[in-house]
Amino acid sequence: MIGLFKPPKPRERLPDERIESTFSSLRLRVFLGIFVGYAGYYLVRKNFTLAMPYLIEEGFSKTELGFALSGVAIAYGLSKFLMGSVSDRSSARAFMTTGLLVSAVIMILMGTVPLATSSVGIMFVLLMANGWFQGMGWPPSGRTMVHWFSASERGTKMAIWNVAHNVGGGLVGPIAILAIAIFVDWHAVLYLHGLFALVVTVFIWIMVRDTPQSEGLPSIEEYKNDYPRAFKYEKSHEQEFTTREIFFQSVLNNKLLWAIAVANAFVYLVRYGVLDWAPTYLSEVKNFSFQDSGWAYALYEWAGIPGTLLAGWMSDKIFAGRRAPVSIIYLILTLICVVIYWLNPVGNPGIDVAMLISIGFLIYGPVMLIGVHALDLAPKKAAGTAAGFTGLFGYVGGAVSANIAIGALVDAYGWDAGFTLIAAACVMAILLIGLTWNAEKRSVENEYDPN
Repeated sequence: MIGLFKPPKPRERLPDERIESTFSSLRLRVFLGIFVGYAGYYLVRKNFTLAMPYLIEEGFSKTELGFALSGVAIAYGLSKFLMGSVSDRSSARAFMTTGLLVSAVIMILMGTVPLATSSVGIMFVLLMANGWFQGMGWPPSGRTMVHWFSASERGTKMAIWNVAHNVGGGLVGPIAILAIAIFVDWHAVLYLHGLFALVVTVFIWIMVRDTPQSEGLPSIEEYKNDYPRAFKYEKSHEQEFTTREIFFQSVLNNKLLWAIAVANAFVYLVRYGVLDWAPTYLSEVKNFSFQDSGWAYALYEWAGIPGTLLAGWMSDKIFAGRRAPVSIIYLILTLICVVIYWLNPVGNPGIDVAMLISIGFLIYGPVMLIGVHALDLAPKKAAGTAAGFTGLFGYVGGAVSANIAIGALVDAYGWDAGFTLIAAACVMAILLIGLTWNAEKRSVENEYDPN
């Protein structure tokens, strides 16, 4: 990498008496940076879904809006994978800041320039551009996480960081309600989120740092005396990898990574099949107001916070670092809640909201654990690409299906067809994650001796 994105070089090692205090303070600092930063990304990723009921009133069909929304998922999935390899060779600070800055500007333009929402084609192009720059959020966060937190603590720490999804996503609804209340214009649902995201870019730049070595510290493995078990750790893993080494020696030849990537497509179909269509479904079928739908949307996201934390803790403490058992338990319970949410008769809003909260609590566990599993399976200099690989399947396969397929199915056959697809995706995700059960158990039982 050159210019702005060039990663900082290792600095001379600090005196031993300063290692502990410096490491502790910087770990907290960079964690806060990527947490608040990634929450900011979510402010401008899914706010468009809350504008969709207004666009339907203006004459757009669900199929058309599902197609437009798919631009985010298609570009994001490709970007998360391809830009992941760029991120693995870039400064996490500069990379993450740049992505959110451009994404925020795009959303402000969509809310302030009438031409931007005048046709499906224009919305698709702009949302696709937004999705591409959204793909610059997760990879540098993953890169930061594997450089500053060791393997045995990563499940819990990643669970806490992953809550940023829910904090940012959960703020989308209340900010949208605030935007309508203040500006009395649905376009504010787009541009107000963008303005908040611009503030977050400054925070990222101030807080995030690249690697411990760039701050005069030892590697996290040396500092914690905690080395990876899913593959043989070598000191060469501290050096930057070439693109060929990242793709062909660490990612594309990894069978377990392929298995969880395909499973991720079905997990994301469930996640976004419920979330993206919740405002429209609750408004059309369950007679919810815009305010009620907005709060239900927020509760879905916020419920993921305790669910994600519990999933991370269970995988580390109860299942000794295994990710598959917790994911399967969560997905079985998700399937039950999806069916109840679907079949609950009109006039029982308490049950609708309770099921949305339950699905939110449960689905983010597998979302997070598949990401952690990807980081576990690859050397840290390939971490962004490994996570991006699972994201490619999750977004291009799962989220696109949630946007286009569900929109088309509902237009053609009604909501029952859409929910049948979501339920089937739950079953497929369970089966595919189950394929990793024994292999993951064997890899976690391996121990690595660095001496």
